[in-house]
Amino acid sequence: MRITDLTLPVENGVRGVNITPARRLDTDGWNATTLGLYSHSGTHMDAPAHFLPGGATLDAQDLSACVGPARVINLAPAAPRQLITPADLGDHADAVGPGDRLLFRTDWHRRHGTDAYRDQLPRIALDLAHWLVQRRVALIGVEPPSVADVNNLEELTAVHQVLFRGNVVIVEGLAHLDRLAADTVDFIALPLKVTGGDGSPVRAIALERQAAP
Repeated sequence: MRITDLTLPVENGVRGVNITPARRLDTDGWNATTLGLYSHSGTHMDAPAHFLPGGATLDAQDLSACVGPARVINLAPAAPRQLITPADLGDHADAVGPGDRLLFRTDWHRRHGTDAYRDQLPRIALDLAHWLVQRRVALIGVEPPSVADVNNLEELTAVHQVLFRGNVVIVEGLAHLDRLAADTVDFIALPLKVTGGDGSPVRAIALERQAAP
């Protein structure tokens, strides 16, 4: 089994992250830190409460959707501000069905730490969001920090709400999908169990089964 970490590092300098010392080994006897984390910082999962009035919170998340086989859709290299539509799925489109998990590879994680990472991101078109709901997809994972344009509230709200109302789990800020050799992997992304949470950083990994020698 080959394990690939699909998670961005949580460190100072990342938008929404503030890590400060709480205890020091040399003075207190142990090391500890205080973590200040924006709920949608780094690699993270959204809960419906993020955009839906009265939407489900993270502690109610069905974890079965967060673990299982996932199809890697290779769209790399994505263009800045590219609108990803159903047509971009190519041959994958006919095979997508209920309960599927889709990971959209765009190689956008390579721009992490730049202004373009957030402000010029490729995003899920509204018609693709509807298409995913119609196909009853269980989860989608994207490399940009959002599935929609963070500088366009109308688009941001519409795409998130369509996906949430269709029970599609959203994982954002994935990295290193370019390291995967297989088109289908076992995917795991588990959020913190935050009571009333609208989102949480996750540790996302992919498992590829290697052929026996």
